[in-house]
Amino acid sequence: MEIFESIGIGLGLGAAAGFRTLMPFWVLSAIALFGHVPLSEELTWLGTYPAFITLAIALTIEILAYSIPWLDAALDVIALPIATIAGTLLMALAVNQYDPLLQWSLAIIAGGGTAATTRGLSSLTRLISTATTGGLTNFMVAIAEIIGALSLSILALTAPLLMIGVVVVLMGALVWLFARTRQIRAEAAAK
Repeated sequence: MEIFESIGIGLGLGAAAGFRTLMPFWVLSAIALFGHVPLSEELTWLGTYPAFITLAIALTIEILAYSIPWLDAALDVIALPIATIAGTLLMALAVNQYDPLLQWSLAIIAGGGTAATTRGLSSLTRLISTATTGGLTNFMVAIAEIIGALSLSILALTAPLLMIGVVVVLMGALVWLFARTRQIRAEAAAK
């Protein structure tokens, strides 16, 4: 059962990193700082005030940057690889008590894959928003991403087993959105 909890934590934090790369790190820092989550020895720095404040400032900058229509599109270009790395790292941290082969296999496939899928389809949503409204609704997409990243981060740490199901449903919904978008584009091209 413990491995499933670790996987749930990693999946949830990875999905959150796909929405906002720094949000799961900031939530981890906050929860560790206030003593609710023990961190491994190599991560104790995350539970300090300087880390918490630095992550809060960086997260604020990330949130503000995604609120600017032309800048959010530019950030999406570099966000995919960064989110993938963050998701991989977060999963590796969640399953660090297991054999390194299992740890890094899960980290790369599940953590990085979840973050990359979430980020890629989130970017697609922003692209559709920009194309259909000229960027006027991008702020709503940004707000949804913030809420999603915060909710997933907290849920991953408080209900990791539930998180596995949530991520499966989220990935299914995101894949459906991608398929539906392709279908609409194909229908438009056929006209």
